[in-house]
Amino acid sequence: MNRPVTDLMRQVADPARRPDPYPVYAELRRERVNHVADGSYALGRYRDVVSLLHDPRVSSDAHNAADQSAQNVHDNAPFIQRDPPEHDRLRAIAMRYFGPPSSPEMVTGQEPEIQKFVNGLATDLPGHGTADLVDQFAYPLPVSVICGLLGVPPQDESQFRVWTEGIVKGLDAQEQEGADELIALRDKCQAEMFVYVNGLVGKHREHPDGSMLSHLANDPDAMTDAELGTTSVLLLIAGHETTVNLTANGILTLLRHPAMLERLRAEPQWAMAVVEELLRYEPPVQYLPNRFALEDIQVGSVTIPRGARLILLLAAAGRDPERFDHPDRFDPDRADNEHLGFGSGIHYCFGAPLARLETALSLTTLARRLVSPRLASDPPPYRPSPVLRGPVHLPVTYDNRRD
Repeated sequence: MNRPVTDLMRQVADPARRPDPYPVYAELRRERVNHVADGSYALGRYRDVVSLLHDPRVSSDAHNAADQSAQNVHDNAPFIQRDPPEHDRLRAIAMRYFGPPSSPEMVTGQEPEIQKFVNGLATDLPGHGTADLVDQFAYPLPVSVICGLLGVPPQDESQFRVWTEGIVKGLDAQEQEGADELIALRDKCQAEMFVYVNGLVGKHREHPDGSMLSHLANDPDAMTDAELGTTSVLLLIAGHETTVNLTANGILTLLRHPAMLERLRAEPQWAMAVVEELLRYEPPVQYLPNRFALEDIQVGSVTIPRGARLILLLAAAGRDPERFDHPDRFDPDRADNEHLGFGSGIHYCFGAPLARLETALSLTTLARRLVSPRLASDPPPYRPSPVLRGPVHLPVTYDNRRD
């Protein structure tokens, strides 16, 4: 019988561990299957996490949880919280207008506009001194990009940020203190955003403008209004949240490795290799907390019972020494970097191409524009969420800003 590891999972959730949770993940990897006292099972070895991400016996639908009272169960869930065939139907419709493989130009065609916006954000930074590269850079870029793609009016972006932050705070509320208040805030923000999006859908049906939301609202294989609302809210949140954390984690990591920052300044074509290693080394989504066993699943000597909650530790798998050489070393030149930073299987992150592009352009631009950048504080303050992990602020001091 494997030992309970309630204290280890509590350590992962502990805000004091946010700057460096990786020693705890190493502890969790020691046991192949960690039976948590709340009845869930945490797994962090690479081969097991990959296997379960592709296992049809593993569900993303909270209706399949043995203890539904502990889950965020509702009938109109977004497609990332559904199983086939409904997942496949809704995702296929959404992907027609979001990027590869159906419409790759939706991402590649945005590169000049994204670079223009990145340049503008860099120019708006102070000429020298200290800037918060989350508030003043990493956050505004993906928000404006996803709002532009979806057809959200620019004047509504500030309200969108309020809703998004409230929803994100409650996504893994059960892992945080003040869970009831966070869940109430999450539900309030979701309801308000849903009403807003439904109104926006109506406007796009009357006046199509070529945006993604306009296409979805007028698609001949139409989603229901409820499905369109939850899909739009999902795209608005997921379309920027991962990129904010990935960019902020990237800036932080490069400033901790100044020789690599200098190389990126000299070799901007190296940016994609840097981004791929960041997705392994500092993934913006640390773990997937809500998967459920559709039947008994045998992993090693442990039987995970039907209905049990699975916690798939992507960040632990990314540093598994059985899969990656020197896993705690940041090495963008490593070969065979088949990371899990965007997940794997049928729920692989649909916004991955856009997130990669935005992050690569952001990191290369900052490397080129800021002279002698260094961290004003290390570690910086982190967001409360242990799942969506990244700095909430990133004060960086520099001598000059190149024009």
